[in-house]
Amino acid sequence: MSKIIPAIRVKNFGFYYDTQKIFEGVSMDIQQNKVTAIIGPNGCGKSTFLKSLNRMSELEGKVRIEGRVEFFDQHIYERRINLNRLRRQISMVFPKPNLFPMSVYDNVAYGVKLVGWHPKAELDRIVESAIIAASLWDEVKNKLHKSALDLSGGQQQRLCIARALAVKPKVLLMDEPCCGLDHIASLKIEELIQRLRSDLAIVIVTHNMQQVSRLSDFTALFHSNENRIGQMLEFVPTTKIFTNPLDSRTRDYVLARLG
Repeated sequence: MSKIIPAIRVKNFGFYYDTQKIFEGVSMDIQQNKVTAIIGPNGCGKSTFLKSLNRMSELEGKVRIEGRVEFFDQHIYERRINLNRLRRQISMVFPKPNLFPMSVYDNVAYGVKLVGWHPKAELDRIVESAIIAASLWDEVKNKLHKSALDLSGGQQQRLCIARALAVKPKVLLMDEPCCGLDHIASLKIEELIQRLRSDLAIVIVTHNMQQVSRLSDFTALFHSNENRIGQMLEFVPTTKIFTNPLDSRTRDYVLARLG
């Protein structure tokens, strides 16, 4: 029986913006059909790490790396990598909805149209399927050609997820996807993550320990050293983070967040 290849394999990975080192020495396997949580205090490089997994970080400045990030065994920082294709296969959802000032339909279809031309009927099916997958269809099926900016915050965030799903990614990166949402809207996002895990790998950055315990299979704790460089303190099955952490600093951080 062949061994399942991780969706993403990170090997002794370090990251710089220009000359500033953001984090160093990170190694982990992000498994298919699992949810991996990234936790840790502010300023330890969690969001930068997430954006480095599909090279979105390069939109923010000059970067330099150490080590490797492999997506199904291919190093994503090779020169020949097609960045548009990579970012479709490893899609990202940001803390605040970043919708375009256009209709619900056109927001979801946007990335699909960039890939190439599709007959109208096929594009309709893709858009509908993505919105259904994002658990939003019943709420917007009569608003497809109205402005997406008229939706509630929680609906806008799920529409961002639908837009990400429309290009059929293999990995979904989610940076605090429930940030600023009320309890009910947050629960809808969590329920959606639970359903999506059977189709793709999900990596989520969050400060919510209850969310970590409910959603994730594996958890990585980042922290900053005395030089303010991010490091991964430990990476273990989530149950171990709460019951038997390897490092006392992990226990202290989790207890402080739960308290």
